[in-house]
Amino acid sequence: MDTPSDFTLSCPIPISDYPTVLLAHGGGGKLSHMLIERMMLPAFGNPALDARHDGAVFTLDGGARLAFTTDSYVIHPLFFPGGDIGSLAVHGTVNDLSMCGARPLYLSAGFIIEEGLPMETLWQIVRSMQQAAQRAGVQIVTGDTKVVDRGKADGLFINTAGVGVIEHALRIAPQSVRPGDVLLVNGDLGRHGMAIMAVREGLEFESAIESDSAPLNGLVQELIGAGIAIHCLRDLTRGGLASALNEIADVAQVSIAIEESRIPVRDDVRAACEILGFDPLYVANEGRLVAFIAPQDADRALEIARAHPLGQGAARIGTVGEGGRAGIVTLRSRIGAARIVDMMSGEQLPRIC
Repeated sequence: MDTPSDFTLSCPIPISDYPTVLLAHGGGGKLSHMLIERMMLPAFGNPALDARHDGAVFTLDGGARLAFTTDSYVIHPLFFPGGDIGSLAVHGTVNDLSMCGARPLYLSAGFIIEEGLPMETLWQIVRSMQQAAQRAGVQIVTGDTKVVDRGKADGLFINTAGVGVIEHALRIAPQSVRPGDVLLVNGDLGRHGMAIMAVREGLEFESAIESDSAPLNGLVQELIGAGIAIHCLRDLTRGGLASALNEIADVAQVSIAIEESRIPVRDDVRAACEILGFDPLYVANEGRLVAFIAPQDADRALEIARAHPLGQGAARIGTVGEGGRAGIVTLRSRIGAARIVDMMSGEQLPRIC
């Protein structure tokens, strides 16, 4: 076993940084970005992983193109307005495959169950997963269960993996983003994160804030089927819109400009963000995506999205710059001022997925 000094010499991130890195729950911030860029990619680097997308895309010997992804869900509380850990796990994995342009097919489900979790609670979550999979048109075909000591898992953790097939010639990935691309989102932002925080903080509003958790594969497949020139897709989970755009701008080495007045945020979500001190641009979503569309197809893509139940609030929020500093995201405020939208320095909302 390595001693601490040996570990410091061999590890790509200084050991002094590790306490901070490991306290950054989940992803979506600079610390997680550093962990991936400086440790995971050098250790496991290969062409599929180096694409830095929501899943790995690869071609089999017979020519079939597949996408593969995995994720873990540690949300607290297990049940929240608009969903639960079970439906969330299905939606999140389906959406990651969809962001690769794949049609999701099969999922796995691994359950880390804390001793003492009521069987009725587990059954309720399993049924929710089954119903979510049925609605999304996927099957859960394999899985695993482990039980850990009381106090070691906060009730239940779920890991899922998914496989989907790519049935078109598009290369939907950050590397395909081009200057002039138009940015579309499929609806209002921030509801998932604020639904979780409202429960935790005991906040009450005139109307309950419900999570936007939903499977996006139907919407994505409609856009692909209509021949829309999609260059990149990203679901706006941990770190929200701001982190997703920074990650894509960095990989594609482009500048991105967005307009605050065009970004849809519900009034109750905005109020909750103000009360709790959050920026809606960084708040997590579980049924929202940003699409980078070739300019000639942007209007048609917006029309198609708005005709879909999960795209009725779709909006055109910005463009990929023809110039500017590569890797930089800027926002034009409602009063016309411009500011840089950076990757957040820490995890803004822990345990939201």
